[in-house]
Amino acid sequence: VFLLLLWTPSTPQGAGVQVLPPVNFTLTVSALAQVLLHWEPNPAQEQNNSTIRYDVKILSPVPEEYDTQRTRSVRTAALHNGFMARVRTLLLQGHLQRSSDWVQGNLPPLPGAADTSATNVSCVTRVTTPGNVSLCCTWLPGQGAPEDTKYFLFYRYEAHTEQCPTYTKDRRSSNTECRFSSTQIKPDEIDTLIVIHINGSSQRAAIKPFQQLFNQNAIEKVNIPRNISISLEQNDLLAMWEKPISPFHEECFEYEFYLINLKSGNKQILKISSNSFQLQVDGSSRYSIRIRANHNHICRARGFWSDWSEIIYVGQNKLENSIAWILTLLCVSTSCTLLLVAAICKINHVWSKLFPPIPTPSNKFRDPFPIDYERARTCTSSTETEVCSLAEGLPCSVLEDSVF
Repeated sequence: VFLLLLWTPSTPQGAGVQVLPPVNFTLTVSALAQVLLHWEPNPAQEQNNSTIRYDVKILSPVPEEYDTQRTRSVRTAALHNGFMARVRTLLLQGHLQRSSDWVQGNLPPLPGAADTSATNVSCVTRVTTPGNVSLCCTWLPGQGAPEDTKYFLFYRYEAHTEQCPTYTKDRRSSNTECRFSSTQIKPDEIDTLIVIHINGSSQRAAIKPFQQLFNQNAIEKVNIPRNISISLEQNDLLAMWEKPISPFHEECFEYEFYLINLKSGNKQILKISSNSFQLQVDGSSRYSIRIRANHNHICRARGFWSDWSEIIYVGQNKLENSIAWILTLLCVSTSCTLLLVAAICKINHVWSKLFPPIPTPSNKFRDPFPIDYERARTCTSSTETEVCSLAEGLPCSVLEDSVF
């Protein structure tokens, strides 16, 4: 007895169905740095109980790949150097997946002369009040931008777009800084993008626009911690403070504690995850303390560290106190000496004013023999012989009258 077994391979349902690419694929700029990708299913595509999805691949400016059941997609990207993407059909049946050829579309770069775009764009946000966020951006003129170039900045946050109201100019009177004291940026949002668009104008060249995307949390400069209290109890340094102005909770912050021992000169920066701190120190030293804050990675992307708080001094340095007392005594003694000298000089000056010296009276009678008088004065101070010789030829009576 022979048993004949025949096996015929089964053909997957829909295996013979051709997968066709989408049609009417378009790219449209719908807002600043925003592209709408749209396509339509191929009308000749057979489905045969299969599921149709679409594979989308962004080629530039930032590569990205994802799939979707929809026939449209919105992407945010910097468009100054153009945008390129492609899409294909995916036919899914069970565990099998087949794909069509790619359909590609692109947006050309924004027009303008090379090297005229703004460069080195940097932006910082700050929560000024619990519900308000400020924005400040700086940039440099492009190397190929003419001297008469004027730049203008716009920001877009979600659906809101606004032009800069206040600019700061450089030495060429070109705008290089923009400030928004109030914006539509929501301080409690996480990882929302802020679009910055800077275009320009010139009489000598076409200025190419520039776009850049910022994560709102990554560019936030945190505020300084508030109500800082520092005390020194024997050898224990105690510190307490409140979190910065922010809609985020206390556990979303971390701190740096900058401590300087003014006696020894030792410096240290301590990282702290709470808003209180206790440290054992030398109680005979004097310390300077500053604190700053930042967001931690638990709640959101880290931004910029806050500025340091004002310096707070605690403790007493005995050596410094002794030197201070010595310097104080020296200053006081020097001041007293100067005051005493000044007083003596003042008294002498006043005395001379009250009792001036008596002037020597002038001789109103003319001497008839001035020469003989001088000779006679000489004779009185010399020997008798010398007197006779000097007075030779003069009558004795005249000489006597002249001298006495």
